[in-house]
Amino acid sequence: MAAKRGTTKSSAAIKSQQLIQFYRDRLLIRRFEERAGQLYGMGLIGGFCHLYIGQEAVVVGLQACAKPGDTLVTSYRDHGHMLACGMDPKGVMAELTGRAGGYSRGKGGSMHMFSREKGFFGGHGIVGAQVPIGAGLAFAHKYKEDGGLSFAYFGDGAANQGQVAETFNMAALWKLPVIFVVENNKYGMGTSTQRASASTDFASRGAAYGIKSMTVDGMSVSAVYEGGQEATAYVRAGKGPVLMEVKTYRYRGHSMSDPAKYRTKEELQKMREEHDPIDRLRAQLIEMKAMDEAAFKSLDKEIKDIVAAAAEFAQTSPEPDPSELWTDIVVAA
Repeated sequence: MAAKRGTTKSSAAIKSQQLIQFYRDRLLIRRFEERAGQLYGMGLIGGFCHLYIGQEAVVVGLQACAKPGDTLVTSYRDHGHMLACGMDPKGVMAELTGRAGGYSRGKGGSMHMFSREKGFFGGHGIVGAQVPIGAGLAFAHKYKEDGGLSFAYFGDGAANQGQVAETFNMAALWKLPVIFVVENNKYGMGTSTQRASASTDFASRGAAYGIKSMTVDGMSVSAVYEGGQEATAYVRAGKGPVLMEVKTYRYRGHSMSDPAKYRTKEELQKMREEHDPIDRLRAQLIEMKAMDEAAFKSLDKEIKDIVAAAAEFAQTSPEPDPSELWTDIVVAA
């Protein structure tokens, strides 16, 4: 049976300075995504753009459990994961606008950038395709005996893909060092999990393969971090993969072109007012007397300045030279 972690207060092991860092990291993702939405509306970001607003606690809590050398792969809703890996906001924003200063030199855009240096192996546009890639990265860790593990993030919609089930089987069979993270934000594209999944208990799917599984409150960074600590310790001990269902919520539509009319305004408002991951941690920090209003204002200004600088860099960085069309291409001999 999958273990469950709810909304209890963070353990004493999570110090106030760590919580402040969690708050900072999530605020950076939130403000970055808000600015990305603005640039998209101005026509400066082309193609698709999937924002991570509302889900910030998931990747911040889990990546706090990562170690140098670990790897990460995710889907097209990937900007938050990039920032949580330590990628430069300027390079990420420049890639969104298709500029030469971007991580993929303007050729990857929102959905297809990566950073080998930071262990980020991309957002992927094919639903569920990143999961076997995550297992491949885990196989590389095991083959090289480098002690690393792979974080493979995917959504509730991707969880129903056949290649995901195949990957679970292979990862369990070979005891691969991988954490499968189902970011269950309740909606895949424009369809609720209740309409698309015969079973909405995604963590229970690991039992068929003997995979250790758990369910975590994805709107609480402390719950995610504590679950992540348990999961990473299990995987690093060589016991095989872990399946973690993280229950979260996205405030915006599936992509910028999605009006999200499949849910009510009341539902969205309730989630914002009662479960917002940033507001909840803010209240906790105030209660702990770890930060006061002046500190919050100072931090917010710092983050806004970072995001503003990233947006400025993205708009002033040159477009890729036409010669880039002939680079990074595999040609069969």
